[in-house]
Amino acid sequence: LLLAARGWGRLGAMSRYSTEQRGRPNSPDYRLYFKNADGRYISPFHDIPLFAGSKEDKEIPAKRSKTTGSEVLFNMIVEVPRWTNAKMEIATEEPLNPIKHDIKKGKLRYVANIFPHKGYIWNYGALPQTWEDPNHMDKMTGCCGDNDPIDVCEIGSKIRSSGEIVQVKVLGVLALVDEGETDWKIIAISADDPEAQKIHGKYFYIDDVKKQKPGYLEATLDWFQLYKVPDGKPENHFAFNGEFKDKDFAVEIIKSTHEHWKALLHKKIDGGAIKCTNVLVSGSPFCCSDEDARLIVQAAPAFMNGDSVSPEVDSWYFFPK
Repeated sequence: LLLAARGWGRLGAMSRYSTEQRGRPNSPDYRLYFKNADGRYISPFHDIPLFAGSKEDKEIPAKRSKTTGSEVLFNMIVEVPRWTNAKMEIATEEPLNPIKHDIKKGKLRYVANIFPHKGYIWNYGALPQTWEDPNHMDKMTGCCGDNDPIDVCEIGSKIRSSGEIVQVKVLGVLALVDEGETDWKIIAISADDPEAQKIHGKYFYIDDVKKQKPGYLEATLDWFQLYKVPDGKPENHFAFNGEFKDKDFAVEIIKSTHEHWKALLHKKIDGGAIKCTNVLVSGSPFCCSDEDARLIVQAAPAFMNGDSVSPEVDSWYFFPK
């Protein structure tokens, strides 16, 4: 079943992409594959450009990417809609990297509700064409990367959909250290969100977030510190004593992870189990044909909207500091 591409807001990033479901929702075999406007199956990890407004088959510097005023916008792939619990993620170790339900010890993963929140408290996802290299020691955190695209917490007023492509304005970044790995969390807002124009500080967007959305950053810090505790794990920690770094710092982190991704896609770095299969990255030895991409998708189980549904986590937890 091919879900029709829809325009999302006046920037219409999603209008250039569509998604195709395979397998059964809320099951281990569920996959969400991506197509571009030409109807070609693509990898959201590798073939959707990092910079909004860039052409898919060319690397275009940030200064030529879409802007709002002086702002460079980035494409965000939404994995988890706000207020939901299912841990959906880009399948980095599968060809074409569809979105799937994360599994641990044979069970579908759901995040617990951390009082007073329900599920994820932002639209959660990743920036394409970025990679936190697990062999690269970050000088600022003292830890290596977590082997995934860089994560994004989109704090706008709309609830997004899994697989939606949103053009975002970067506001800052939090340095989470998750089980000994550097796991940067970009704080961003959709450029077409009504609240985006209220966050316009010349240098310190994070200060504007504190003014426009009081308590949101503090809730974000608490959420990331506690969300694994219900699974019997210790609290997470942060670099910089949990301080949110501002936009310019965040953009430098994004650029660094983009460089690591480019090295990965051009075989200058061994990515281990990471699947670099792509359709549009010029000069990449991992580039495949449209027919090969189609066969990858067709090999996945057919879409079934059946009765096998796992309930989301409904119990509530509170873990005081």
